[in-house]
Order: sequence, then structure tokens, then C-alpha cells
Amino acid sequence: MSEVTKIVDSVRSGKSSAVAEVKAALERAESHTDHHVFISLTEKRALERAKDIDEQVAAGRVVGALAGVPFVVKDNFLAFDGATTAAAKMLEGFETPMQATAVRKLEEQGAICIGKTNLDAFAHGGSTENSYFGPTLNACDKERVAGGSSGGSAVAVALGIVPFALGTDTGGSIRQPASFNGVVGIKPTYGTVSRFGVVAMASSTDVIGCFTKEVEDIELVLSIMAGRDERDGTTLPNPTLQGVALQKQRVGVIKECMGEGVDSEVRELIEQYIEQLKQAGHEVEEISLPMYQYALAIYYIVIPAETCSNLARYDGIRYGYRAGKSLSDVYGKSRDGGFMPENKRRIMIGNYVLSSGFFDAYYMQAEKARTLLINEYNAAFKDFDVLVSPVAPTPAFKLGENTSDPLKMYMADVMTVPPSLAGLPALSVPAGKTKAGLPVGVQLIGKCQDDAKLFSLAKETEK
Repeated sequence: MSEVTKIVDSVRSGKSSAVAEVKAALERAESHTDHHVFISLTEKRALERAKDIDEQVAAGRVVGALAGVPFVVKDNFLAFDGATTAAAKMLEGFETPMQATAVRKLEEQGAICIGKTNLDAFAHGGSTENSYFGPTLNACDKERVAGGSSGGSAVAVALGIVPFALGTDTGGSIRQPASFNGVVGIKPTYGTVSRFGVVAMASSTDVIGCFTKEVEDIELVLSIMAGRDERDGTTLPNPTLQGVALQKQRVGVIKECMGEGVDSEVRELIEQYIEQLKQAGHEVEEISLPMYQYALAIYYIVIPAETCSNLARYDGIRYGYRAGKSLSDVYGKSRDGGFMPENKRRIMIGNYVLSSGFFDAYYMQAEKARTLLINEYNAAFKDFDVLVSPVAPTPAFKLGENTSDPLKMYMADVMTVPPSLAGLPALSVPAGKTKAGLPVGVQLIGKCQDDAKLFSLAKETEK
């Protein structure tokens, strides 16, 4: 029985209570303040909701599939009680008048949000070091990064504070921190979960996903959040996320992800995982995807272009941080003071590639190359059911190691970016630990709307 199911059964049966589960989670959160997981805790509202669920149970009413289960959200989800900051000075103190669709759906099933977790400001980063509120520390080694941008959510699950946590993934922001902290993380098929009420980064690749310790819990949580939302026109109707029986799979190991630049211990652990697949009777072969070598370049042209557009609304006028008294000061100083250096870097890159004279040379060329990458995936999935690679070329790196070298930092996303550009589901599951005790994740990639197939395969190896 999974962790989430145990809590629900205990609350429904009266062996435990929602109030007790929430109080225990809040105590765990307070005991791990040294990891800097949270930007804020929503204790008052969480206990009120827990009390209401316990009253429903006592009255014999039907309670939801997540009754009494505490969870946390990355602080770029609009959620009641306290500020929604996106870890940026620009939104410091901003209290939302509404909730994200994903949060609302979970609460309708009885889940209880206890807090908002740290991230790279506006989700721009791969280490959670770009937060206005300071970095989150790795769950296994406090001298190392948590990964990013959903580092706080990953660490909250890895430390056992909550059984599941919400994150966003634009180019690896769930999968990479899942790998670095030894938990399960899903970037579902683009459009599976509504993005309404989530601070936008890059609209063509942003997806909502979650972290758990077991694949079974990922299935349940994702199935509750998923589905059509009239406030997000990209959402898919009735995605299949549970109940797919596992058949013998044709598995392709991506050649470009197993060679030069990959840490030797990472490669060894991925090879061990591949051997498990073979022993389980799956057909495993190597596959070459030549467009992989261009994926990171495509990403860091297309995504900053979308990012600078989405950040244009933060002008110091309607909401957010405002500096200066004259109009020119408000426009200039508000954005200068409200954004972190990485935010500014991406705004400048985005404006450059969209500017007159460079739009055709950079942005349009990158979008054409993106189509070639998608076509390459489509061809691969004619021969294979699932593709496999490491999540990242290395285990978690040390705090401060890559902050002065943006290119080195961006290279941590080299294996997670390609599925994002194609809108494919990708699941990070633990593959083992290095000799130093650092977790390493393996990435399972499926074709669009084959999320359930990934879950079935991962559950088999998990056992």
C-alpha cells in the first residue's frame, strides 16, 4: 500500500485524523528548516480544512480520494493563505484572489496544502540557487544543490515532510530535482494538467507535475489533477493515466545520452537499470537521435523568447514590486529591482532573438529545428515504446559550483530539454546512488499520452 493510500485509509477508518496528519507534517517541516524548503507555511488554513474533513468522517459522509493527505505546492502556484511569490522580489507579498485549477482539484478530493516551497525565481534555473529567498539544500547532502527549478518540492518529499508535492516542468524542472534527491517526478504529456493559476514561464513547454516516493502515488495524484479546463485551451480531454496493463516493451536507449560528458557512475547506474529491463523480458536496443545535439541550443532560443513575453506584464504598474516615482523610474527600476540576474539574462536573450534582423536568423531557425526533433521522435516511436536516458549527466553538484558559468548550469538540462520541446511525457525514477551516496535518476520517455505506459514500466522495476 502506498504512502498516500495509507493516510487516506487511516483517516477514513478513524485510526488517524486529518488534523493529526497535518500537525505531523507541519512538525516535520519545522524540523527541517535548515534545508530551506519553504517560503511560507499555511498552517491556519490547513488545520481548518483538516478539522472540516474530520467532521465529515465523523458524520459518516463520503470524503475524497485524498482525504487528510498533506501536500505542498511550488510557490509559483496560486494558492490561498499567504503570498504567492514565485521566489521573486517582484511578487513579494502578493496574495492571490484565486487558486490554481490543479490545487482546487486536489482540495476537492480532500488533500490539504500545508505550505509553499522554494524555487528558482520565476522558475528560471536548475539549482534553486536563483531564489530571492536563498537556496534550498539537497536532501542527501546539504553542501549540494537541490536541483531546480522545483527544488523545494523535491526536497519536501525526499525528507518525508509530505507524501506528494506539486511542481512545474518547462525543461527539466521536476525531473532533475527528482533525480538529485532520489524521488519520483513526472513531466506529463503537454496539456495533461491545466496551467490556469500557475505563473507562466514558457507557454509552449510549461507543464504541471508532481513528486512522490512511489509511482503509484504519482498515478493517483496526476489522475485527479488531469483533464479539460475551459480556462486553459491547451488541456487534453480525458487523458489515460491509470489502469494500463504492462506488456513487454520495446525500449530504446538513447545513444547520445550515454557517451562523452556523462559521469561514469551515472552511466553505470543507468546500465544497471537497463539490465533490469532486460531481465524482466523487455526488448532493449540502442537508438541514435542526432537532433539531440541541437536540443539545448533550440531550447535556449525558443524558451527565452516566450519567457520575455510572459514577463512583460511585470511592469510595476498593475501589481508586484514598484520602485521610483516618475513613469520612467517605475518602468526601469521596478524591473531592475524585482528580477533576479537569471531573469534578466533570459529577458535579454529573448528580446535579442525576437528583435528585427535576428527573428529569422535565430527564432525561426530554432522553431524549424524543433520540428525536426519532433519528427525524429515520431520516427523513433514507430520502432520503440519507451526511450531511456539518464535524467542529468551528473549527480547533484555543489552549491555555488556553477553559478558563475551559465553555460555549465544550462548543460545540466541537456537530457531533459528534448522531451519538453516535443511535449512528451517523461518520468524520473531512482536508479540508485553513487559511492558518495548521491541519488541518480533514470528518465523514461514515452510518446504523447502514453504516460500510463511509463507508470506501468516504472512500477515493475520499482518492485
